Amino acid sequence: MYSEWASLSAQISANSCGAQCFSVLNKFPASAGREVVVSVVKQLGTNLGITQNAEPSHLVKDEEVKWCMDVICFGLSLPLQEHETIKDCVNVYCEWLTALHPQPRISVPKPICEDANLYARQIINHFHNLFVPRQGESADTIKRQAVLCHRVLRTLQQTAQISQLMDRQTWDTLLLFLLAINEILLAPPTVKDDVGDQLCERVLSVLFEVWLLACVRSFPSPSMWKTLQESCAMWRHRVALVDQWNRVNLALTARLLEFSYGPAFPQLKNADEDGQLIPIGMSNDCVAQTWYRFLRMIGNPTALCSPHIISKSSHFVQWALTHEKGAETHQHPCLQQLPQIFLNAMKGISSQVDAFLGLSKTSLIGLTGGGARNAISSSSGTTTSSTTSGAPASSTVAIGGSGGGAANAAGPGIPGSTGAGTGGGSAPTPAPTTPTSTSGPPSASSSINSLPLTSMGAGVELAVARPKCNSILHVFHEWLFEAAHIGGDTWRQNRKKQACEASKRPSSMIMEHRKGSISLSQPNSLNDPQSLPPTLTIDKYESGRAEAIGTLCKIFCAKKTGEEILPVYLARFYMALQQCLKITESRECDETLASILLHSSDLFRLDLDGINVLLPGFIAALEIVLPDKDLKLKTQSMVFNRTELRRSAINILLSIMVLPLHYQTLPIRDLTSETSEKMFTFIQLKSRLMNILMNALQVETDAQNTHMLLGGLLLCVQDAVTFEETELGGGGGGNPASISHNSSGLQHHEANLLSSDNAHALFVRATYLVCHRLISSWKTDLNVSLAALELLSGLARLHIRETDALECKRAVKWICDYICYQCSRPPPAHSKDLHSTIVAAFQCTAAWLMQHPYLLQDKDCLQTVLEVVELGISGTKSQSKGTDIPKFKDEKELKPASMRVRDAAENLLTIILEQVGYFPSECGPESISSLLDELALMKHCNSMVPAAAASSEQAIAKFKYFVTENSTILALLEEPLGNDQDPQPTVTLLIRGPFGRHAWTMQLRHLPRSKSGIKYHAVNPGRPIPMNDVTQRPECEQKNFPDGVDKVQPCVADYSIPTIEQMREQYGTASIRELESMLENQSIHEKLAWAEADTSADSLSHAQECVPPAVCHEFHAARLFLSHFGFLGFETRNPHNPAEALGNPPQRPLIVLDTKSTAFAADLDRLDKLSARTHDTVYVFYVKSGQTSAQQIIGNMAEEQSANHDPHFASMLQTLGWPVQVSEHSGWTGFAHNSWSLKGTPEEQQQQLKSTANELLNYNGSQRVLYWADVCSEIAFVVPTTWNLRYNSDTSDGGSISSTDQMIGPSNVWARGETAGEGAAGLAKSKSRNLSLELDTSRRDAKEPVPPTRRKGNVTKPTLLAQAPAKIFLVWLESYEDYLNFPLEDVLAYTRTGEELHTLQLPRAADCHVIFVHSLLSGLLRVKLQGPPGRMSFATPLVDGMVLSRRVVGNLVRQTALNISRRRRLDNDNYQPPHVRRRLKVQDIVQKYKMDLSEAELLGHLFQRAI
Repeated sequence: MYSEWASLSAQISANSCGAQCFSVLNKFPASAGREVVVSVVKQLGTNLGITQNAEPSHLVKDEEVKWCMDVICFGLSLPLQEHETIKDCVNVYCEWLTALHPQPRISVPKPICEDANLYARQIINHFHNLFVPRQGESADTIKRQAVLCHRVLRTLQQTAQISQLMDRQTWDTLLLFLLAINEILLAPPTVKDDVGDQLCERVLSVLFEVWLLACVRSFPSPSMWKTLQESCAMWRHRVALVDQWNRVNLALTARLLEFSYGPAFPQLKNADEDGQLIPIGMSNDCVAQTWYRFLRMIGNPTALCSPHIISKSSHFVQWALTHEKGAETHQHPCLQQLPQIFLNAMKGISSQVDAFLGLSKTSLIGLTGGGARNAISSSSGTTTSSTTSGAPASSTVAIGGSGGGAANAAGPGIPGSTGAGTGGGSAPTPAPTTPTSTSGPPSASSSINSLPLTSMGAGVELAVARPKCNSILHVFHEWLFEAAHIGGDTWRQNRKKQACEASKRPSSMIMEHRKGSISLSQPNSLNDPQSLPPTLTIDKYESGRAEAIGTLCKIFCAKKTGEEILPVYLARFYMALQQCLKITESRECDETLASILLHSSDLFRLDLDGINVLLPGFIAALEIVLPDKDLKLKTQSMVFNRTELRRSAINILLSIMVLPLHYQTLPIRDLTSETSEKMFTFIQLKSRLMNILMNALQVETDAQNTHMLLGGLLLCVQDAVTFEETELGGGGGGNPASISHNSSGLQHHEANLLSSDNAHALFVRATYLVCHRLISSWKTDLNVSLAALELLSGLARLHIRETDALECKRAVKWICDYICYQCSRPPPAHSKDLHSTIVAAFQCTAAWLMQHPYLLQDKDCLQTVLEVVELGISGTKSQSKGTDIPKFKDEKELKPASMRVRDAAENLLTIILEQVGYFPSECGPESISSLLDELALMKHCNSMVPAAAASSEQAIAKFKYFVTENSTILALLEEPLGNDQDPQPTVTLLIRGPFGRHAWTMQLRHLPRSKSGIKYHAVNPGRPIPMNDVTQRPECEQKNFPDGVDKVQPCVADYSIPTIEQMREQYGTASIRELESMLENQSIHEKLAWAEADTSADSLSHAQECVPPAVCHEFHAARLFLSHFGFLGFETRNPHNPAEALGNPPQRPLIVLDTKSTAFAADLDRLDKLSARTHDTVYVFYVKSGQTSAQQIIGNMAEEQSANHDPHFASMLQTLGWPVQVSEHSGWTGFAHNSWSLKGTPEEQQQQLKSTANELLNYNGSQRVLYWADVCSEIAFVVPTTWNLRYNSDTSDGGSISSTDQMIGPSNVWARGETAGEGAAGLAKSKSRNLSLELDTSRRDAKEPVPPTRRKGNVTKPTLLAQAPAKIFLVWLESYEDYLNFPLEDVLAYTRTGEELHTLQLPRAADCHVIFVHSLLSGLLRVKLQGPPGRMSFATPLVDGMVLSRRVVGNLVRQTALNISRRRRLDNDNYQPPHVRRRLKVQDIVQKYKMDLSEAELLGHLFQRAI
């Protein structure tokens, strides 16, 4: 840089010599000179005003002043025993230097004031004598010399700062003087506690600070800069040189960033005193010039790795020559500090790179004063290591990316210093941490410290306006690439070449040497590592090498989307990485490997050209770090946070998991060897990746790392399953590896399940591993338990052709065991978190049973599941062991673990009984309720005129309404439906319960349908012809008594019945005669009637056929139904029997509802609008490169823009859900006002279809949305357009939503109960719940429903909604960096569902969860998650930074959105599950409309017809 300019080093030497022989007193004996000095200086010192008042100087002529200066010059060179005299000399000169101040002291001689610059230059040169080290002095006198030197340095620095008079010549003299004293003090080898050692840091800081002042006042000439550079090369064995160099560089870099990138760029915050290094008046151009010159001042830092180069100065040669045993120059003990100096230099460069990347918000640089000890404290406060060096401790630079700030023991500490984050835009690793070193012989120890995470993947972000990678590399690449190769194979080869050349041309070893000194070290010794002391072998420099390669990783991870990096830089970087990733035979983790892993989390996510050549190297590194519980360290002095290292390694693993199936048989070339022996194909690496993942999960102890691994595991299994379905045509039996590269010699063992990595084998391994660890070690951690259960739910949903029933059964058994264990934990452990895990486990069990209904055919499995359901509902099992006698339901006391657990168990029981094997029903997955209501049924009724079926009130009037068990509304219609040709006692039921609305039609039949199905409805059924031949019957006399009756002897009783004669006597003949005439008349009438019948057409003789009676159409079928099903049993209960004591008065099996109220239909409609499943909405946005406003982003979905989209965006949308027409849809639509409504007529649907045929991506909710549902949740994917904003503004006044009023009546705002103790206590008081799990209704006179035994919270909370108003956004990014500028607040206006009106607060941007998806050039997708920092906010399977294949993105995004929502519900104290909300609504209806009827009135009511 200054090769054409002459060096001023000769002038420095001349000045030094001149100062020493300048005085005339040198001509006389030393004792005479001393006496002159003592007497003269003492007199001069009395006038200074130190001990008495200052007086004007008596020196008025130049000659007088010069004579005195001659004396003082000699006085400054006196031995240190004359301390007082030297002190007076210093005082005099320091006073006289005030001539350069704006206000000189009164004691300054007049000639000096008149020509201040001339005399100041002489004084400055004379000061040189003070700094010359004296030989053989004691430590005490050396300290006194140091104190005087400090005084002089302080005076010179102050004068330079405030003087307005200094001319260029004086500035040059001052700078050359400072260079000279640094030379004389610092160039010799370090000797502990000599004056050079004590003053080292101070003289350097004054040199650099005054030099910076000179850059403003009188910019040094190129020759001066060259001299500075040459001089610094002689001082590189001093630790303080690099520390002061770092300090100045960072101060200049901070200013450079301010004007280069503007105030928005993250500020580089240095220590307060370092911030004042830069003079106030320094212009931007001057800062830039000075910054670059200072940066190049100490030459290439990698020279520090060569003790031969550092020790080539004449001072070292002199030491070697005078050494008693004879030694090489590079064997001086002070050179043992070189590894530490090299590390500090690398850290300084690293901190500057961090500053340019914008990582400097937390990068605090603390530097020590002379001799002060440092404490290197980690940013997170986890590890603190103090320097143990007895030598002056190196000031440690706390660099963003290299640990914490250095607390200065002498100066002010730096509170709250934290390490800065790793490079990489979304770096999921938090602040990185390249090894931070402590200085201490014999070897430098290092520690890698870490930042705690506030939320998942919250790394420190890079500055948006950061320079391009090429720009940073142009400045630093040479040093960093060389440093990264130190100790590697290429480095050793280069050293051999250099040594060979040096043996031919010995002078080449003397680099920029001056002063004519010669190098006596043999050039060949470079090639002989034996000559180096053990503390200077090349492996001792590994900390600095690790810092360099870590810094390179940060630079390359800062690549933006679409940014180009020069191929030469990429090639050198890959070579360096490959060298550093070489694994030794001992398979240990060294600092370099740790540094690479900590800083390269993003390398495989950035579209770097050719990055995949490093894949085998990185996989080998991951195999060392992740699978083993105890990491093998190369040296025990490595102290770092293993959790952070594992987290970074997991991030790299998550970014390469999908590569084998993506590239399959594509070969990976080896960088170094030309032959194809070492060549891998991608698919060959799959089994190694799977093994790393499984083994890492097996040994991982950190919760967040486990969470990330679980997400990666589901990604792998899902990807393998989908790959086999699509790419291999569903051939699940074959292993893709064995199919694709048998030719490459891979031996695939089908017999060994663990070595095989097809989808089924992965499924089995994943299920077994996760279940096992869930039971054994994860059960106490909420987040890990939830992530494991989410993964198991995801595994359950996979469609694997050869699913092993035994594996599925085992998984369900394990989940049930997990529930049992959690429920059985002692009461102190029962917390909200514990119950959340139990609820999640019930949901997971439901997922397995729904996807594998055959499990319920297994007796053992059914028994296990139902026992767990019973445990959840009642708190205990009927049979603790198989041999116990079962305890019946009415004998058990209800003590569920909590109300939430009971609700979840009820939900599972209902799913088992109603849905397993039957979902989806004929209605489709969009509804688990019947799509029939009163209005729809009446349209099919015979008696209903279609025109009359206009209102639901009229339809409801035809039904009778009853409530049973206080939770189920029965609506009974007694008329047969119009399509029934067979009049039977028919009743149609609409059953509205907590789990939906169901329609049933029942008939009372006397024969089964199979026998009574054939009916003959002809008018004349036809008869056989009657036989008219009448048989002859013999005539016989009718007898009233047997023949022998007269022979019987009569008794008294026979005479009790009077004879007719006796009657005549008693009553007279008239009465008897009247009776006789009546009998005679009767017989006449009968004969006439017979005669008339014989002659009529109906008589039997006319063979008239009989006709069946008319069919009866009038049945009281409701009464029959209620009676047959036991609802009318009014048995009296014995109040003394506790098993029968169900409260007083006894609970009614049936409650009649009064349907005449006009509001009844509206309440019923509100109940129908309460879905029995959870519902969520995900909003999908497409962000083109550089877009930051909501209008632009929403405008992307306009029809004319859709052609410009990434084609993969449309295919992703199709995999999220099923496109549905809102007008036909009976599930959740993303909008409260039109969800869960019955479908329109076919005519309406046709019109809708015509209008939307041409809009492929129009899923904004106006006519179409994307929809997906399973048995317990619904999710709508809405792609907002400008229509959504109009719709939201139209409905924000409540116009179209007023019909839904409130989702639940205001009286039902219960807070949910959590603690087992309170729940159990409440249940114990309420004995009436022994036989019923429903809510207690014993207080019949109450106007409000009785609150369930749930802990009351703040009742004013907005608990009416099914969940907190959380928003989930899916954002497709063309340019990854745009996630930083996504306008969350603005797009919220496009994402209203209509439910917000019922809450007291609108959704906030801070509560939104955003899933960013960025399409890489490889066709893979990179994920970035953003969300509130809650404990449970980040759900699996997607993990921040994960790289996905396109075939699984829709599935995993959907699962993640559902899991995020589930977690928010689990975390919300006031959340009520859908079936609980429906039950409370039913109770609300009961309280409003119940009729208090006695038993007689109830029976009477049954006989009344509906209208």
